[in-house]
Amino acid sequence: MTPFIQRERLAALLAAGRHQHVVIVGDAMLDVYLRGDVDRISPEAPVPVVRVRDRKLALGGAANVAQNVAALGAGCDLVAVVGNDRAGATLRERLDAGAMESRSLVTVSRPTTTKTRVMARSQQLVRFDEEDDADLAPEEVSRVLAAIEHALPHATALVLEDYNKGVLVPAVIAGAIALARARKLPVVVDPKFRNFFAYRGATVFKPNRRELESALGAAVDLDHPAALPDTFARLGVEHLLLTLGERGMALVSADGVVHRVPTTAREVYDVVGAGDTVTAYLAAMLAAGASTLEAAVVANYAAGVEVGKLGAATVTPDEVLEAFDALHGLP
Repeated sequence: MTPFIQRERLAALLAAGRHQHVVIVGDAMLDVYLRGDVDRISPEAPVPVVRVRDRKLALGGAANVAQNVAALGAGCDLVAVVGNDRAGATLRERLDAGAMESRSLVTVSRPTTTKTRVMARSQQLVRFDEEDDADLAPEEVSRVLAAIEHALPHATALVLEDYNKGVLVPAVIAGAIALARARKLPVVVDPKFRNFFAYRGATVFKPNRRELESALGAAVDLDHPAALPDTFARLGVEHLLLTLGERGMALVSADGVVHRVPTTAREVYDVVGAGDTVTAYLAAMLAAGASTLEAAVVANYAAGVEVGKLGAATVTPDEVLEAFDALHGLP
């Protein structure tokens, strides 16, 4: 059974979450979806010809975490890099239109990361990425650190959202965590492999199981967690929140205590974006005064709602309460 939280406590935390301000640092992306029909094969090569009927834009990466924070009702600043290009301008416009702050974006001399998916009858035929994922230059790192320092006085939590696109280099990671710890802010990390062990001092470190086992070079046995203290010694974080797909999540503390948080999803249409929803809710709930276990439980409810939607979707506090009521048979 899911670790229990009283409905009154859940409602109070969600209400308090609306008064928080989360600073998100990481790799922002613009997602482009081209949808159409396939009626023939190209005479130029043995590939389908897609007649595009619809073009949709969406925020991706760290920007999707930002829109999940905004959907919760909280404020946010997104510290990320964009290019001096149309995609960068579009990303700024969509942030501003969605009640998110674009003031902390840093313009650099590289293209805005853009991922374009070509879809036919709900089938993805191809994806092409326009990006430069090299580490930021030292001058760009200095500008990102300045943007973080300028944003943090407004913050009640910090998120580091890494997609290995070059923003979260060791200097940015260490500088951001030091600034947050000086202000006693909770720090939530969604890591990738490149700088996996650079997040010492984080409050919650949220890899999926495959990412953790790949970084450690060994399997993780949550039923026999005797080896986990060695993992914490290498990571230097307070809590691990392992996302386990259809098996839910596992919250592991430095003392080796493991809490299982089974999924609350009733229907799973699409798991894209669920991790971003978890990250956003974790940060906002910790900022609102939740314990780490409470924050994980609330984030788990939010993820259960998100996977019932198509694509990278956002989740509101009302939807979380409705999911709680449905799971517990409340009217």
